[in-house]
Amino acid sequence: MGRSAASRPLLQPTLPRSRTVLLLVDFINPLQFDGAEALAPPALQAAAAAAALKKTLAARGVRAIYVNDNFGHWQSDFKALLAGCRRQGGAAAKLARLLAPGPDDLTVLKPRHSAFLATPLDLLLTQMQTRELVICGLATDLCVMFSAMDAFVRGYRLWLPEDCTAAESPAAKEAALQWMACALKARRRASL
Repeated sequence: MGRSAASRPLLQPTLPRSRTVLLLVDFINPLQFDGAEALAPPALQAAAAAAALKKTLAARGVRAIYVNDNFGHWQSDFKALLAGCRRQGGAAAKLARLLAPGPDDLTVLKPRHSAFLATPLDLLLTQMQTRELVICGLATDLCVMFSAMDAFVRGYRLWLPEDCTAAESPAAKEAALQWMACALKARRRASL
């Protein structure tokens, strides 16, 4: 007679080890907020650079995790967000086409600005034995910066590829990158 369901060990899916992880913050984005028109052109440039970097890093065994805002929709899921952006057209659809997650990528929805606040991201990174984060995304001076701050206080080393982030203005982007390089000891250089 077989063991009861309660006594059988639970199958634990294993996450791949990845000492470095590429975080893609808020690239899958409907761009429906004040300032989105100013953000869209540099966001598309950053997404193209991030897509190239993702391909290069994947060839080296670096995993990607998409961390996206749930935009206050508590019953949302990542696939629905991606599909909605594709249907919307315009810059939102272009971003989704440039950086749609692949089958090996992980996805996390976040309720606020930081990729770590009220999400399982730190647990995922711990299980993957991650030590360094490459943070790309939107916007450099908001969600990227808040995510980098939370990563820094958790002891992760940081690389911020300058060409893989975007803000509503070049001045806002540069100020945020300078601050993160100084305060968070983040490396800042181009992606390739």
